[in-house]
Amino acid sequence: MRHNKKFNHLGRQAGHRKAMLSNMASSLVLHKRIETTVAKAKALRIFIEPLVTKSKEDTTHSRRVVFSYLKQKEAVTELFRTIAPKIANRPGGYTRILKTGFRLGDAADMCIIEFVDFNEAYTLGTLPTVEENKPKTRRSRKSTKKTDAVEDATVVEEKKPAKKAAVKAAPKAAKVAAPKVAKKTNVGKKM
Repeated sequence: MRHNKKFNHLGRQAGHRKAMLSNMASSLVLHKRIETTVAKAKALRIFIEPLVTKSKEDTTHSRRVVFSYLKQKEAVTELFRTIAPKIANRPGGYTRILKTGFRLGDAADMCIIEFVDFNEAYTLGTLPTVEENKPKTRRSRKSTKKTDAVEDATVVEEKKPAKKAAVKAAPKAAKVAAPKVAKKTNVGKKM
């Protein structure tokens, strides 16, 4: 009988599960954010939150206890030096799980688990640089071409006011010349 054994076994035996959670916790400490399945993220949150609470008190005993779970010196050092001072006044809830959709291969529910105080988008109110360098969509490219053509038209009008009709006709000709291309998708294809 398995009465009162409510934690998720994750389809693994005890040794494999402990090793996997230890590796995931070390990766989370070192990288501050990892992508995994929702079930593993929930198990990882249960695993790592007591360790973060233990890291608030920087003693030899607490370092040894945390090392017995993480088994990596670099992760323990990072936890006690950078993460613990930043979360010192937080009473709990050190991690956040953000669902990202479903994995293409097996449709597993995927998510990102991260430390709450280490996400600049939420803490500082600014967007991270990754989203600023995002490739633009086809629509936004069309709108930028229109604005560039208008800006070029104003410059041309200032230099040579006699060719206003030719400048106004140029953006219309550009619209006609651009062929429509169907977007390729991976829907229905097996990988």
